[in-house]
Amino acid sequence: MTLADAKYQYLLRMGDNALILGHRLSEWCGHGPILEQDIAITNIALDQVGQARSLLQYAAQLEGKGRTEDNLAYKRDVMEYRNVLLVEQPNENFAYTIVRQFLFDAFNFLLHKSLVNSKDEHLKAIAEKSLKEITYHLRYSSEWMIRLGDGTAESHQKIQTALDDLFIYTGELLTPDAVDQTIFEAGIGPDLTALQAPYQAKIDEILQQATLQKPEVKYMQSGGKDGRMHTEYLGYILAELQFVQRAYPNMEW
Repeated sequence: MTLADAKYQYLLRMGDNALILGHRLSEWCGHGPILEQDIAITNIALDQVGQARSLLQYAAQLEGKGRTEDNLAYKRDVMEYRNVLLVEQPNENFAYTIVRQFLFDAFNFLLHKSLVNSKDEHLKAIAEKSLKEITYHLRYSSEWMIRLGDGTAESHQKIQTALDDLFIYTGELLTPDAVDQTIFEAGIGPDLTALQAPYQAKIDEILQQATLQKPEVKYMQSGGKDGRMHTEYLGYILAELQFVQRAYPNMEW
C-alpha cells in the first residue's frame, strides 16, 4: 500500500464517520425530547457535517480524479463507504443516541488531539479547527451519560440497555490495520494502540459517575472502516441522504 493510497483511505474513514453520524443526529431535528436538546443535537449534527466536508474535500483533492466532496458524499454506493459500524446504528431513543455519541466522541477527541501534531499540514489544520467542536461534543455526551445513568430508574435502565447493545462496536475504533499503520509510520496519524488505554480510562470514568456497568463482551463487531461489511442501516441512511442527487443528477441550488 502506498502512502498516497493510505492517506486517501484515512481521510475517507474520518469523513464518512462524520458524515454518517451527522446524518443520524440530524434525524432528531424537530423531534428532540425538549427544545433545548433538539437545538443542541442539531448543532452537533452541523458540526459533524462541516467536518465531513473538510475531510472529503481533501480526500477528493488527493484522489485527483476531478471529484468533489459532494461526489464522494452523494455518488458512492454502500460498500464504498469507510465509516465504522458504530455511527450507523439507529437512534432508537434518546439514550441510544447519547451512548453512541459518547462512545464515538471519546475516541474522536483522542484522535484529533493527536492529529494536531500531524506532519500533514492540511490535516493538522482541519484537526485544530475540529478539536474545539469535538471537545464540546464529548462534554455534552458525557454529561448526558451521567444525567441519565444516575437519574431515575427508567433513565438508568434505558441507557444501560443502549450501552449493552452498542459497546460491541467500540473495538473497531481502536484496532489498527494496514492503513492506520502506514499513516502512523509516516507521522500523519497516531498509533491507535497507544490510544486504547486513555480511551478505556475515559469510558470507565464516565460510567462510574453514571453508575453504569461496563458490558463484558467476548468479541467486537468490525468491518466498516475497511469496507468488508456494513449493517443494513447504512443502506437506508444513503437512500435518504442521496435521494435528491440520485433523482436529479448534478442539480444545484
